[in-house]
Amino acid sequence: MAAFGWPFSCSDVGIPHRSRCSDLGRANLVDVEWKTCCAISRLLALRTLMQVEAWPSVEYEERPWISNFDASLSRRARMAARGPYRAAVPGIIALATPKISSEVLALVDDASRELARFDTQLGSTPMHMSSILLRSESASSSEIEQITASSKQLALAELGPSKPGNAYLVVANVHAMSAAMDLSAELGPEPIIEMHRILMEDSDPRLTGHWRQQQVWIGGGAQSPHRAHFVPPHHERVDALMNDLVQFIARTDLPVLIMAALAHAQFETIHPFPDANGRTGRALIHSVLKSSGLVRNATTPISAGLLSSVDNYFDALTAYRKGESEPIIIRLAEASFEAVTSGRWLVEQLAQVRSNWNSHHRFRAGSTAQKMPDLLLQQPVVSTAFVAKELNASVVAATNAIEQLEELQILTRANSGSRNRLWQAPEVLDTLDDFASRVRCRGRVKF
Repeated sequence: MAAFGWPFSCSDVGIPHRSRCSDLGRANLVDVEWKTCCAISRLLALRTLMQVEAWPSVEYEERPWISNFDASLSRRARMAARGPYRAAVPGIIALATPKISSEVLALVDDASRELARFDTQLGSTPMHMSSILLRSESASSSEIEQITASSKQLALAELGPSKPGNAYLVVANVHAMSAAMDLSAELGPEPIIEMHRILMEDSDPRLTGHWRQQQVWIGGGAQSPHRAHFVPPHHERVDALMNDLVQFIARTDLPVLIMAALAHAQFETIHPFPDANGRTGRALIHSVLKSSGLVRNATTPISAGLLSSVDNYFDALTAYRKGESEPIIIRLAEASFEAVTSGRWLVEQLAQVRSNWNSHHRFRAGSTAQKMPDLLLQQPVVSTAFVAKELNASVVAATNAIEQLEELQILTRANSGSRNRLWQAPEVLDTLDDFASRVRCRGRVKF
């Protein structure tokens, strides 16, 4: 059953099938034989996943360290930064199968159905909703790394070249997330490197185009890895480990959400780049979900779900290194439910804004002003040149449309002065900021 990754097909159990199991969650399952096939396939998969060996844990090896004391350090700090250090040696997972309890498998199945159902619903909405969800997912993924920007700052940065800053980094993440979806058809080392390149090409292009070529570590100071919270594998191991990960992602005998969770955790354990591994790794989740066919239409804001409990997310990644596969699977499944809830709320709120504009204001059919509301949902800060380009209108028509929407208070001025004038859609910006605030409250405010 390709969409959910069950390792048995209808023919394996001797039952004729009516359609591919990848349509599960979308097709009208009215055929008794088809329902029986699905039930038996799940039972066979459940039996298999409950009888396998434990997931490989991370081991460690000693590596020599050459001290470099350019910085002013105390004698104690110098002593602590000398001698060999211990680097992780992640297990090989290309053929490994996790031991999963029936409760977790049921959770994964339910979460997968919710993701598929929401994705199907999004397929019938205007394309601008997909763009909004992509931006929201990218912003939430960046915020996990404590990179934050308001909706207005992000919209300003998306208008064109901007000064380095958080909004600049979030926009780069939007582009990387978009690339992750576009490159999902054939996931290999090159597409993953390309996702990272798009993310980092403007902020630090020296780090792009290849796996890392130096030792990195997490926490413990910048002088040496000796006191780090975690030391990923030595860079000499990265290429082989990433090839192993790519082979794991290509499998079709695991539920897709389980594969996405384990691939993400393995990616973060390998830490194949000098920087931006977290954002690239969360983009990889969406690549896996789309390449499998579980989602097809949009980017559900799963990082918003992870953001609701970052500590649990990081704890699950730590547990993964100890050979515990279930915590990260559970966290991703829970985040999927939260993502669907928050994503549906955002789509409904923006649809209400759009409906209010339509009910209170009449625009001439085919005019630039009539086309602008949908554009404003995608890009809530605009210039005359931007409107003219996006709507294939003259500058005069774009100017007239902006003035009309400003008179109706759909738009207000976003800056002062007579040059490089910008306008904003406050209702859209407020809704996007409200979404971010609710996600940030980590469950204290409900959607």
